[in-house]
Amino acid sequence: MSHQKDFVYSDQPEPHKQRTRDILKAHPEVRELISRTPISGLIIIGVVSLQVVISILLSEQTWWIAIIVAFLVGAFANHSLFVLIHEATHNLIFKSRSLNKIFGIIADLPNVVPSSISFRTYHLQHHSHQGDYKLDADLASRWEAKLIGSNFVGKSLWLLFFPIFQALRPPRLNIKFADTWTFINWFFVFAFDFVIIYFFGWTSFLYLVFSFFFSIGFHPLGARWIQEHFLTYPPQETYSYYGPLNIVALNVGYHNEHHDFPSIPWNNLPKLKKMAPEFYDDLHYHNSWFMLWLKWLFDPKLSLYSRMVRKESL
Repeated sequence: MSHQKDFVYSDQPEPHKQRTRDILKAHPEVRELISRTPISGLIIIGVVSLQVVISILLSEQTWWIAIIVAFLVGAFANHSLFVLIHEATHNLIFKSRSLNKIFGIIADLPNVVPSSISFRTYHLQHHSHQGDYKLDADLASRWEAKLIGSNFVGKSLWLLFFPIFQALRPPRLNIKFADTWTFINWFFVFAFDFVIIYFFGWTSFLYLVFSFFFSIGFHPLGARWIQEHFLTYPPQETYSYYGPLNIVALNVGYHNEHHDFPSIPWNNLPKLKKMAPEFYDDLHYHNSWFMLWLKWLFDPKLSLYSRMVRKESL
């Protein structure tokens, strides 16, 4: 079966702004959920410390043990750090924007490749311009979608090298690439890499490298990127995940809820769904990242073109 040749185009506005207005009209008490969660800062310190300790403990082990531990443990730890970077991006940890940036950089330390500040720039544009090909970095580039196709091998490679493909998207976007905070982010992450390699060796560093790639790539956790906006039940363009991995992923699966209210922190997103069930219960959602991961890999009807793009953005 041949795959899609282009994105799915829509002349309708993205759904979240209107649903936000409708929910606030029906449930003004939802405003009480808008807050900050300083405990997220403590979780960042705890998970970063965990990754450092594990990497040190693996320093005398063979490389393949480091890879196994990265798949079984490190991937989940790093994924939670990406979620916490996401919280910092939306200034949901502290009132101070600078303090949120600092803790986003701390959460970025075990990720090997600096991304916290760059993610902040591109992700906020994703919220403001969902489906805009020139401003939404969450959309694959056309060359990327054409290259990957809809077969198992192409989509597996895309998941495995997901951060690299993302890093190649900025040239098409009308977004400022870097500022002083970006270079601060680079300095501390690369300095952290150097410290791990110099004092504890390459096996420790290899653990962090594979934790990073598994956390966002070729691992069932990688289905998160498919879950959020890939058209598994078109024409709905945003989907939530309500499965058990939300416990270690800090409710990041509540993606419709998050897009409707980006100012509500992770610990309050389930409360939003309970407060306004009539707005969410009829939407399609996912209960298993693992099953979605398999569907993505083996279903030829799904590809990087399975995304909604606003016509006016072209």
